[in-house]
Amino acid sequence: MIEDLQGFPDDVVAFACRGHVTAHEYQAVLMPRVEQALQQHDKVRVYYQVDDDFTGIEPGAVWEDIKVGMQHRRHWDRIAVVTDVDWIRNTMRAFGFLMPCEMRIFPTTERARARDWITSR
Repeated sequence: MIEDLQGFPDDVVAFACRGHVTAHEYQAVLMPRVEQALQQHDKVRVYYQVDDDFTGIEPGAVWEDIKVGMQHRRHWDRIAVVTDVDWIRNTMRAFGFLMPCEMRIFPTTERARARDWITSR
C-alpha cells in the first residue's frame, strides 16, 4: 500500500509504503500527486518512507518506480529515503549515483531528521 503523507510543503511529495505495493497504487496514488506538484513547481523534493511492515513490491510496481524516477529526473531537487529494509537501503546506495539530485538514506528512527532535511532550504 502507498499512502500520500500530509503535512509537507507543496513542493515535497511524501509517501509511505506499507504491506505489499502494487503497480496500480503507483498509478492511482503516487503519479497523480507527483504530476500535481510538478504543475506547480519546476523542482520537487521526495520523501519516501518504507515502513517496517513492508512485505514487498510487484515487479510492475518496480517498473512504475523506475519510470517515474527517470521520466522526471530533471525535476527532482532532493530525495529522502527512510527505511530499515536492508535490500532497499543497499539498492539506493548502489544506484543513487544515477539520480541527478542529492539523495540521503535515513533509518526509521531518524524520520524527524529526514523530514527536516527534505523541507529545509
